[in-house]
Amino acid sequence: MVRPHADTVLLLIDLQRAFCDSDGSMSRQGRDISAMREAARTCARLAAAARAATVPVIWTRMGFRPGYADGGRLVWNIRPALREIDALRLDTPDCEITHLAAASEHDIIIEKPRYSAVYATPLEAILRSLGTSRIIVGGVTTSMCVDTTVRDLSQRDHDVLLASDACGDFDPARHDAAIAAMEFGFCRIVAAQEALDIISSSSQRAT
Repeated sequence: MVRPHADTVLLLIDLQRAFCDSDGSMSRQGRDISAMREAARTCARLAAAARAATVPVIWTRMGFRPGYADGGRLVWNIRPALREIDALRLDTPDCEITHLAAASEHDIIIEKPRYSAVYATPLEAILRSLGTSRIIVGGVTTSMCVDTTVRDLSQRDHDVLLASDACGDFDPARHDAAIAAMEFGFCRIVAAQEALDIISSSSQRAT
């Protein structure tokens, strides 16, 4: 169960079948998903450690209603191919969390209609209810949904730590550029092992 107060949470972005599985919509478009699959496995280890430490685990799923009425310019102008191949529809397996990431029924899962996990979601209310100040982030893709979420959280004065080897992108150069930009102005970059150590120390403070 999620404890009523948690100064640290683990936020895992969009580790869905769409991005991480061979039958997902990104793979069907011919994109290389190997980095996403590795990120999902690393995030699964972080999630297991967080549960053991009673640190809340929050997953996001990017998706749209049937008919894409909530898709806006993203699916009608910027990325129309998503709509054309029925990608990221909430009523399809494409939006399910990949088995590689091993989500638990006790975790929190929120849906989001845009890149940021802050916009048009209950994330802020959840963090405020938990009394959270520090957020450890991982997920996909580094340059899009992870980057946008990290920036939004940072602008709300959260202490954001990004586990860089728990993130993945289709293009290594975009991944590296996003990491550099986030480190410059929005968060602290850590390795997954350091994130595991922080999660463990959070548990010690809570006991």
